[in-house]
Amino acid sequence: MNPMVEFCINRLTPDVEKIKDELEADPEVEILETPCLGNCEICAQSPYALVNGEIVTGRDGEELLQNIRREIKEQQKKWDDLLDLL
Repeated sequence: MNPMVEFCINRLTPDVEKIKDELEADPEVEILETPCLGNCEICAQSPYALVNGEIVTGRDGEELLQNIRREIKEQQKKWDDLLDLL
């Protein structure tokens, strides 16, 4: 299952748009833009996205991208560990 990264269209600043476009080019990642993700306090403070429903933030687009990639890896490791138990 590919990870789903969701972006609020109200927070698509040029730097966030750039990382969204970069992630869209990755066939292993699904991207979704929504009118509002319901996290307006976070949205007003910093760039953010949801990775499989988990909030990921960053000071700017570059840090957000690093944190998104880190979250994807951490979630994948959890799935791999769970599958190893089965």
